[in-house]
Amino acid sequence: MGCRRAGVNGMIDLNPENVRFVIQKAREFQTDEGSDIVETGEVNELAAAERMPLDEEHLSQHEFTAAIRDLEPDQQICMVALMWLGRGDYDIDDWETALEEARAAYNARSAEYLIGTPLLAEYLEEGLQLHGYEPE
Repeated sequence: MGCRRAGVNGMIDLNPENVRFVIQKAREFQTDEGSDIVETGEVNELAAAERMPLDEEHLSQHEFTAAIRDLEPDQQICMVALMWLGRGDYDIDDWETALEEARAAYNARSAEYLIGTPLLAEYLEEGLQLHGYEPE
């Protein structure tokens, strides 16, 4: 599944429900001031490394990371481009350029990159709206 603008309505070829799930999970842990997200985007793996049970915050973080990693690479690229669009790095008219840049920057750490982005939920929501999807 690619991430080009699909059809005449200009909507993206990415399931908006997947994006909304990521938005929900991002809000669950990024609104908590005690978040273990490091500014560089690295995820604190202390609980997993010590085989401690995941508390609610770490569970949301784990669900978020799993949701991103379960996406196909093209979908992860689209998610990054969507975040950049919502953040204002690109206009809707530059969507194809955003996709090209996200594709060039792609690596296996998309989840960590996204999770380390402050205001991620708001950026993804704005990106969806710019593509014509109504806010939830």
